[in-house]
Amino acid sequence: MAPNRPSNYEDDQVLQLSEELQKLENDPVVGLVIVKANGKVFCAGGDVIEYYRCSLTGEWALAAKIYQKQLTLDYLVATYIKPVVFLINGAVMGGGAGLSMNTSYRVVTENTVFAMPEAAIGHYPDVGASYFLSKLPGFLGEYLGLTGAKLNGAEMVACGLATHFVPSKNLLLLEKSLHEVDVAEPNTIQGIISKYTQQVPLKEHSVLHRLNLIDHFFSKQTVEQILSSLIRKGRFEPLEECLIRDSRISSHSIRRTMSNDFLVWEPSKLELVSNDMVETYLTKIPEIEGWKELQLPTRDMLEKALRAKL
Repeated sequence: MAPNRPSNYEDDQVLQLSEELQKLENDPVVGLVIVKANGKVFCAGGDVIEYYRCSLTGEWALAAKIYQKQLTLDYLVATYIKPVVFLINGAVMGGGAGLSMNTSYRVVTENTVFAMPEAAIGHYPDVGASYFLSKLPGFLGEYLGLTGAKLNGAEMVACGLATHFVPSKNLLLLEKSLHEVDVAEPNTIQGIISKYTQQVPLKEHSVLHRLNLIDHFFSKQTVEQILSSLIRKGRFEPLEECLIRDSRISSHSIRRTMSNDFLVWEPSKLELVSNDMVETYLTKIPEIEGWKELQLPTRDMLEKALRAKL
């Protein structure tokens, strides 16, 4: 299987992936599933344009349907009975991260770049990010969610977002070895992937060497407190030097991202964003035609697990 940004969202690749994964899960011949990309980008940004268009036109029911398909796919992958190995060679951002981060085997390479850049367009990290970002050490998840900062493959393994680092030149060999597995048991899969795994040191200026600073600044309870702590006594410049250098995020983009508390760029200043305005974005949407609350499908995990072992 190979996810990519669809050339036309009407192609509805999310639905295609859901149907294919369900078919493979119920196929007794299939022992494990390998997910990779066709090209240099694993999966990033295929749905953002449509979400943004819906927000501009007020088509909330259509936006909800798009989200339902995406979140249902993420839920299916996260609760999948059979082993799923994601070969992430390239950018994995936003929806691509939601698709892959909740599985047991997440293989990255020197070409992998992770980010949750939704805040840059006035959105907030979704697709299960509140779960997998919250599992990161300290307040790294808050930092990544608020700034959209990027991590490379080595950093993803170091913080737990990925499970294995395999050089891209060995991915085809790894895939071939996985295809030859007779019994898709966790120990067998782990052993095969480990044969191709390499230990890669973090770069000197990696953000993971500055977790104490991230914890200091991003442990605050509000965006106002975070921003205030960054600029107090000239401390914003050290943060820029220590945290931003590797992720290539400017101090201006941090101020702009965080000063809007995940809202669109009106108001343009943090002090103009009231609590009532924030609450408006967090309250239930009024009943409108075609609107439905998210209903995830029932997953009979025990029955499927038993059938998979027979």
